Amino acid sequence: MTDGEAVSAAAEADGTTAFWAPGSHILWRYRENGGRRVHIARPVTVVRDDADLLAVWLAPGTECVKPVLADGTPVHMEPLDSRYTRPRTVQRDRWFGTGVLKLARPGDPWSVWLFWEPGWRFKNWYVNLEEPLARWEGGVDSEDHFLDLSVHPDRSWHWRDEDEFAQAQRDGLMGARLAGRVREAGQAAVEVIRAWGPPFSDGWEDWRPDPSWPVPALPGDWDRTSARVSS
Repeated sequence: MTDGEAVSAAAEADGTTAFWAPGSHILWRYRENGGRRVHIARPVTVVRDDADLLAVWLAPGTECVKPVLADGTPVHMEPLDSRYTRPRTVQRDRWFGTGVLKLARPGDPWSVWLFWEPGWRFKNWYVNLEEPLARWEGGVDSEDHFLDLSVHPDRSWHWRDEDEFAQAQRDGLMGARLAGRVREAGQAAVEVIRAWGPPFSDGWEDWRPDPSWPVPALPGDWDRTSARVSS
């Protein structure tokens, strides 16, 4: 199916947003914090899309867009105290290693990503704290909130990137009110983990992609501005 190909009989006659059919290709994008520019764009294949969950597969080798410093230095190589203040640009790159299954429930201020080692040995869940996904005709958009959680197969968990979360606040990328909301969202995610609720309890670690699925292509207009459909 083509990029952004929509979608299915799940669309209601009253104008309710249509759902993407399994196998459709869409973009999973992130905008700069407080800005409108897209700086992360990842073509993905829809696994499931309904009123309860959007599940997508980021295949190994997928061409993506990622932020880099203006001189081409990878962001993670820059010292933390200047990581968010030095000029940036974007570049195309490939998603190397194993693929990622991304799960998001409508309205949740986080998505849950599943990672595997080579040979499909399950590695961990990753809770990415972010703005609730905003749907548009070609995919979904969000803004990353720096703070994350890692959840292991034994159900233990820990915070990730607290240093980046603090630095983003020092650099003015996140005000006190938003930082408080993000921390509250993280605590809500922790309660889901402790209760072992969905999606952790749903067996997604045993899921496998359809081997006939092609790797989605990165469209030339990956950064296009489109009307928001819903969140």
